[in-house]
Amino acid sequence: MLERVLSMRRAAPHTGDSDADAADESKTRKQNHVSILTARFVNHATKFNHFCPSWPWLLLLLVLFFLIPSLVQPFRSLICVANPYGAVSRAHFFGFDGLESDFGSLGVPWCRSKHGKTVEWTSKDLLKGLEEFVPIYETRPIKNNMYGMGFDHSFGLWFVARWLQPDLMIESGAFKGHSTWVLRQAMPDTPIISLTPRHPEKYLKKGPAYVDANCTYFAGKDFIDFGSVDWTTVMKKHKVTDLSRVLIFFDDHQNELKRIKQALKAGFRHLVFEDNYDTGTGDHYSLRQICDQFYISGGGHSCFRDSDEARIRSRRKKFWEKAVDTDELCSPGDAWWGVRGYARDNFNHTNQPISLTEHFENSRFVESILDVYWELPPVAGPSLTHQSRYDPARTVTPIVEDGRYGLFQRLGLGRLDNSVFNGYTQMVYLQISEH
Repeated sequence: MLERVLSMRRAAPHTGDSDADAADESKTRKQNHVSILTARFVNHATKFNHFCPSWPWLLLLLVLFFLIPSLVQPFRSLICVANPYGAVSRAHFFGFDGLESDFGSLGVPWCRSKHGKTVEWTSKDLLKGLEEFVPIYETRPIKNNMYGMGFDHSFGLWFVARWLQPDLMIESGAFKGHSTWVLRQAMPDTPIISLTPRHPEKYLKKGPAYVDANCTYFAGKDFIDFGSVDWTTVMKKHKVTDLSRVLIFFDDHQNELKRIKQALKAGFRHLVFEDNYDTGTGDHYSLRQICDQFYISGGGHSCFRDSDEARIRSRRKKFWEKAVDTDELCSPGDAWWGVRGYARDNFNHTNQPISLTEHFENSRFVESILDVYWELPPVAGPSLTHQSRYDPARTVTPIVEDGRYGLFQRLGLGRLDNSVFNGYTQMVYLQISEH
């Protein structure tokens, strides 16, 4: 076990120097070179028109000679699909690098920590973790975890738990038990506390589910909401004296500001929120919504229907299911924060209207107690996973970027069904402490 833990903390060997990755990068350089030559030729040919009226035919032949190879090459690694809004269609529409080309126009709101700290792990650690986690994920007991976590978030939870090595893990919301199974794979001998209204064993009657032998369940008739638990007593029972050695995982679709305040009051420091919904989406008030402010890059939005943002949103809505156009983003009163000016809670059963002033104060509070904020990147770019749900212009750069087909295959990600990549909702890891 110790050897496995140490292997996670050692820096992974650089994977970009392999023959396959070199080929990926070589293709990109060759395409760029051809594009530059073509552009230069067109520029000179335009000037030449004054002296040679028959130049268009020569120009057409030369452009086709240079351009056709550069158009064909990038799509050799893409799988053709019949869906008109599929990966190839999106690549045609936005361009190969344009899948996230509007990143600077829309941007990604980012919660600011009070001291500017960040996580210890690097992209190399994430790549090494992926290589180890793929074969683990293939043994999952719940193969079709519809309405639950897909591959991206399963990996994120496993990686954070494996890295932090907590003495106790607590989850709020377990559904069929997939997240419990993920935590157990990360920490085979660590106790788990699961708070969930319906016991996972109830799902065993209808199909696959997971019940853990070393887990204390507050479920069914014994269910207690996270904010109502006497955590002092529970910690004594589990002989936990250092609350910084506890990891909390929230997948309960509750107002995340409420959950942060409850965790802070109890003295917990390490939190993971599974559904960190983007502004204008989701069934609860999320960290990303709270931090979506005018003074943050990617924050604050325009409700003008003729604005550049409105045009960009309308274009991207045609290709990404969870992209939000201006009509969906803004209320009749032009409130855009939260979800059209509302802080949703309790699986969208409670909707509390909030003012822009309250929204701003919420972000200030979060910044005052936030030590680390880290959004899990998508595991791989959409041209590799063929996901159609989240808009890559509103997410951070994937761990395996578009075009890295060789790396995608070497990590074993190509063995997984495309459907497991379609549930990404900006999972976030936090460290919090008092003001």
